[in-house]
Amino acid sequence: MSSLALPALATDGGLVRYLDEIRRFPVLTVEEEFMLAKRWREHGDVGAAHRLVTSHLRLVAKIAMGYRHYGLPISDLIGEGNVGLMRAVKKFEPDKGFRLSTYAMWWIKAQLHEYVLASWSMVKIGTLAAHRKLFFNLRRLKAKLSLADAGDLSPEAVRSIATDLGVPVDDVVMMNRRMQGRDASLNTPVSEGGGEIQDFLVDGAENQETILEARQESGLRRRLLAAGLDTLNERERHIVTERHLTEAGATLEDLGRHYGISRERVRQIEARAMAKLTAHVREAAAA
Repeated sequence: MSSLALPALATDGGLVRYLDEIRRFPVLTVEEEFMLAKRWREHGDVGAAHRLVTSHLRLVAKIAMGYRHYGLPISDLIGEGNVGLMRAVKKFEPDKGFRLSTYAMWWIKAQLHEYVLASWSMVKIGTLAAHRKLFFNLRRLKAKLSLADAGDLSPEAVRSIATDLGVPVDDVVMMNRRMQGRDASLNTPVSEGGGEIQDFLVDGAENQETILEARQESGLRRRLLAAGLDTLNERERHIVTERHLTEAGATLEDLGRHYGISRERVRQIEARAMAKLTAHVREAAAA
């Protein structure tokens, strides 16, 4: 499916043009989606897969827009989301009775989630899940407390956020300062004489070998995670994705209600799935 040609969003802009282009692909009916998915799954019909992908490009764009505030190019976010969509199409089983959009949403978010984490170079595979949850929820909680544009947080705000997310107060302070550094504008004045941050930056451009190495490492982490998720059954993958790979982070209670099981049972399934995922990633990385 990698040979399928998809509309591309240029890195230098053209978002409106891209959105107009993908709107031309028709939305599939339930029957059309089912037959196309069967043709792809049973006969390897690349044309059918292409129609499944293109009919859901608007879903990718909508989800990717929700990640723009992390300071990453929208073209990269949409491109990563499209990778997640293609993986979803590859794994989609139409006989299970749910729509592709419902299934693909988890793959798209997981791909974007991993891309954001890799791009920020703050959280890598094996880091505490609480750090990931803090990273993806701090901005929302600051806005809830009317502190979106605040610098260092007050002790009361730090304690409130730490309690809400169940993390140490030191982690909240650390993450807030790192995110402040990332969000700072290069045009921020730093002196009365009109100087800006960009006027004092030293050229720290990496050479091409370093850039290539970083890209390869980032790609490897994403491939290891995707391969690890493939070793889980559908319920395990859904629970892991909802708990650790979505922006909000589902609670055990939410997932228990979804599956009609107890909170403790969800925790057991999560622990088993994370152990399987971690073992697979470690084994694959060592190979």
